[in-house]
Amino acid sequence: MEHQKEADSGLRRSRGRPRDWHDKTEQNTIKSLDRAMQVFEYLSQEQGKPLSLLAEETGQSPATLYRILVTLEGRGLVEFDAENQIWHIGSQAFVIGARFLRRTSLVERARPILRRLMEATGETANLGVEKGGMVLFLSQVETHENIRAFFPPGTLSPMHSSGIGKALLSQMSDDRFGQWLKDQQLEKFTDRTLANADNLRKDLKGIRQSGYSFDNEEKNVGMQCIAAPVFDMNGEVVAGLSISGPTSRMAMREIDDLGQAVIRSANELSNAIGGQVR
Repeated sequence: MEHQKEADSGLRRSRGRPRDWHDKTEQNTIKSLDRAMQVFEYLSQEQGKPLSLLAEETGQSPATLYRILVTLEGRGLVEFDAENQIWHIGSQAFVIGARFLRRTSLVERARPILRRLMEATGETANLGVEKGGMVLFLSQVETHENIRAFFPPGTLSPMHSSGIGKALLSQMSDDRFGQWLKDQQLEKFTDRTLANADNLRKDLKGIRQSGYSFDNEEKNVGMQCIAAPVFDMNGEVVAGLSISGPTSRMAMREIDDLGQAVIRSANELSNAIGGQVR
């Protein structure tokens, strides 16, 4: 039985990381590989460099750098332009990146970030996207408080009266926003709903400046929401991340502090899906 436990334990380790996988000391680092990856990352940011300039800027000797580049070239990760004598990032880098994007799931990546945001703020954290001019809620991590906001996945909500909706609207071009206005009816849900196009435009301008939106009882009396946009690899908005809760609890706290927490989480999710934060 003891031998079986040892065998099972060995099998489990062989499928994942070694026992000391979390150890980041030099004994677990392949220095030459780390150096090569530094060169690769630098070249990906600084396209079209000759060997001499790359060596100077990366602090590597030309001989060492040349061996690194030739090795990466053999895997298609970098390419050499013989006519101009300069090095570029290679097509295989795009292939690998595309594989990552196919693997990436917005909801999957968001879950741990939503959970951390909920724990940090004490309020329910939400993830939503635009769907047919509305906000479609994809995921939620509920607070442990007795009074809480609840938007089950699949819920649709008007954009103009939603924290996430306004965060998404704030990133639209003028033409797209104008078309959205033509297609939507700005329904008034409470006395604070921005049912006037001019008032909504003014609010969206403020959102672009602050980086976060604030739904101040604009859909439901007694409920508030703070949201920030999430961006993809092209710098385009693909989702919104928010916290929501009762006015009685959120009003006693600094809205800007909560807004900054939401922005940090939204930026974290943008980075997790390979996005470019504006």
